Amino acid sequence: MPLTLSAPLAAAWRTARPPRPRPPRPLSLRIDVDPDPPGLEAELATLYERLHRPGDRLHGIERHDSGQPGLILRTREADGEYYVYVEDTACRRLAGYTVFNRLVELDRRADRCLRAPHSRYAPPYQRRGLASALYRQALASGLCLLSGARQSAGAHALWLALARQHECVWVDLRDRRLRLLGAAVPAAVQDDLHTRMMLLGTGWSLSRLAACAGLLGATGG
Repeated sequence: MPLTLSAPLAAAWRTARPPRPRPPRPLSLRIDVDPDPPGLEAELATLYERLHRPGDRLHGIERHDSGQPGLILRTREADGEYYVYVEDTACRRLAGYTVFNRLVELDRRADRCLRAPHSRYAPPYQRRGLASALYRQALASGLCLLSGARQSAGAHALWLALARQHECVWVDLRDRRLRLLGAAVPAAVQDDLHTRMMLLGTGWSLSRLAACAGLLGATGG
C-alpha cells in the first residue's frame, strides 16, 4: 500500500502539535535514544549535497509543497521503503528526514500494510511538528505504523499524541509474527524488547489486521 502525500500538506501541519517535553516514565518502551546523536549534522549536510548534485540518485526526486514557508518535501520510494526529506530552502540546508522502513522481522502479509517510521531532524527543527505531520499523512494513506524497540522521549510523546486520533495498541513482535497485547500493558511488559506500539491507519481494524496481516490474538487471527 503506497504512501501518498497530499500537496500542500497544510491541513496536516495545522493538526500536528509538537509534543511537549516530559520526563519519561521508568521502563516506558526503553526511552534511551539520544535526540541529538553525533554525526547528525554531517549526515544531513551530505544528504543535502546529494539532493543538489546532478547525476546522484537523489537529484531531481519528487518535490512537494510542505505548507510551511521555506520548507519543501522531497520524496522517493526504494524497495518498498518511503523516504521524505525536509529541505529548508531559505537556509539552504536539510532540516531532517523521515523514512518508513519495511520490517524484515515480519512475514510478507504484514509487510503489505506495516512500516516502522524513523526520523532524524536537526535540533533547530525538532518539536515543530515535522515528523508528526508526515506520520499523520502515512496513517491517512492507510499505512499502519509500528514503533521501534527504542524511542527518544520526544518520539514517545509523539506516538502518545497520535494515539488520541488513531487506535493504538501494544503488540509483541517475535518469530516473524505479531501478537496483540492490548490497549494497555504493565510497565514491565513495555520494557521487553519484543514489545512495540502500533498505530492503525485509516481503514484498518484489529480484525482486518488479523485477517490480512496475521495479527494473532485479535478477532479473526
